[in-house]
Parts: sequence; structure tokens; C-alpha cells
Amino acid sequence: MSGPADFKLPAKPASIKDIARLAKVSHSTVSRALHNHPLVNAETAERIRQLARKHGYRPSAAARSLVTQRSFTIGVVVTTISDPFVAGVVGGIEEIAAAHGFSVFLANSNADPEQEVRVVQSFDERRVDGIVVTSSRVGALYVPVLSRRQVPIVLLNNQHPSEFAYSVVIDSTQGAYDVTAHLIELGHRRIAFLGDEFGRQSDTERLSGYREALAQAEIPYNRHYIVHGDGKAEGAITAMSKLLTMPLRPTAVVCYNDMSALGAMHRIHGAGFSIPGDISIVGFDDLHISQYLNPPLTTIRQPMHEMGRMAMQTLIAILSGVISQQNIIVPGQLVVRASTAPPREQP
Repeated sequence: MSGPADFKLPAKPASIKDIARLAKVSHSTVSRALHNHPLVNAETAERIRQLARKHGYRPSAAARSLVTQRSFTIGVVVTTISDPFVAGVVGGIEEIAAAHGFSVFLANSNADPEQEVRVVQSFDERRVDGIVVTSSRVGALYVPVLSRRQVPIVLLNNQHPSEFAYSVVIDSTQGAYDVTAHLIELGHRRIAFLGDEFGRQSDTERLSGYREALAQAEIPYNRHYIVHGDGKAEGAITAMSKLLTMPLRPTAVVCYNDMSALGAMHRIHGAGFSIPGDISIVGFDDLHISQYLNPPLTTIRQPMHEMGRMAMQTLIAILSGVISQQNIIVPGQLVVRASTAPPREQP
């Protein structure tokens, strides 16, 4: 049995000078080969990479930063790490970041606009190469500052166009139109909208899609059927309570997101109503838990992982000097499950 005396530190990994000596080429050739530079012969480049792997060569982040004037770090600001939507997005960001040698710093804003600004400023002070912000509350406030510092920023599900601000967004208007049209096709006419008071642009777009579907079906818009939560289950419970106390309560509710739908469903069940017998519910996101709710939730699927990948790919393209598309709009997909059915009551 080995003890502390038998423990040995691993051998020191090879340096770029060691690889150059073994390959009998210059340091610059090794560097180019490891960065897939086209000027290096393919056979030579492969031989150098094999030597690097064999002898445990690891590039020095500090040395690389001195040469490139980059930190090879990306700051990611999320509203809350407990949001399942965030987990999907961050997974996509990290996948692309790792493939290109970048590290990811993750910070939580708790959906607090002031905290979000502080986090973004701290990332800027750390000299990150780029920043991704999910569901920004106040992107317009700091985008000009980062533009002056030439720090590229990608906003997920928020648009504040500028020279250094890019966005990857779901087509919220079309998604909300699709779920509302689905309810109308089932025969619903008293359809409410449960939004997010902090959602700003995305809330406005989803309300617009909802109203567009009503207008298309010649269903009068009723402002009393519009309530707002906070994008979380807790806020949706309070908002749903208002709808349940209406003299002529809605037979269906379009929720801002799946977490809002979760809160609405909890309140509906607690009040003794059934879903979808008394009230049909639709969400927006298609979180993993949505298929396991009681009943499983009809919703709009957001390709969360792919959107995270797109955001990071956009940053990589910008940092590489490639002109990237300013605003990427991603289509959602209607997923019909058991939380929607024809209304029991006649309109």
C-alpha cells in the first residue's frame, strides 16, 4: 500500500520549445500548426499535433493572452441559475466556448436590473473578450458603454442593436400567435394572456402575437383578460388568481413562459378547477419538466441549447474579424400536449 512518501508529482508538461526541438522545426511553425494555420504543410502539422498530445503539451493561457491581447474568457449573465431555460442555453455556450479554447464566467443577476448592470461592468473590468446576457432587463443602458470599449455583446431574447451589440432571439410574436391560434381552433373565445411585467420586449412581442391571432379570428380584444406576473411560478399564481375571480372567467390562458404556466396550473388546481376541462393552459419554452406536468403542457419549443451555441458562435465570429449577422431570429415549434382541449363551456 502506497503512502504519502510514494506520491510523485506528474512530469512537467512539454513546452512549445520542446515540441519544436522534437519536430525539428521552428517555434513559430509549431505555433501555426497547433492553431491550424494553412501555411503549415498538412503532414507536418499532424506530426506536430501528435507530438504535442504524446508529450502533454498545454498552451499557456497567460502567454497566449500576451501575444493576442485577449483573455480567452467570456462573461455570461443569467437572470437566475435556477431557471431551467438558462441551463439549456449555458450548455450550448460552453460547448462552443470549449471547442475554441475559451473559458466561461457565469454570473447571476437575480432579474435585478441594477445587479445586471453591476455584473456586466465587472466583466468588463475583468477584460473578458465578450459578453452574453440572457433575457436582459436593461441592455440598452450598458450597450453604449461596451460599444465604446469595443467589447462585443450578444443578447439572448432581447434586441438592442448597435455596432457591438448582437442578438439571438426566438420569434416571440409568431410563437404566441401559434399557441393562441391553436386555442382558437379548439373553439376557445375567452382567451387570457398572462405576461411578464419584466419581459419588456419579449412580453410586448408575445402579447402582439396573441392579439394578432384574436384579430385574425375576429375575436374582440378584452383588456381585462390581460394580467402580468414576473416570469416565475410565484408571480403567475397571483396573476392567475385575478383571472379566476372574473365574472366571466377565461376558458384558456396563454402564459408568457412555462414557469408562468406552472404557477397558473398550481393556482387553477388549488381553486378546484380542472385542466383542460375547465381551463386550457399553454406555455412558451418547452422546458424539460413541461412534459411531466399534470397534465403535460402544450407549449412553444425554444431550441435553448442551439440558441446558446449560436450566441457563442456569433462572439467567436466577431472576435475573429468575421462580419456576423446582427440579429438572428430563431423559429419556435408548437408542441401540443394534454393541457389544451375544446372548451367545456360554450363561448
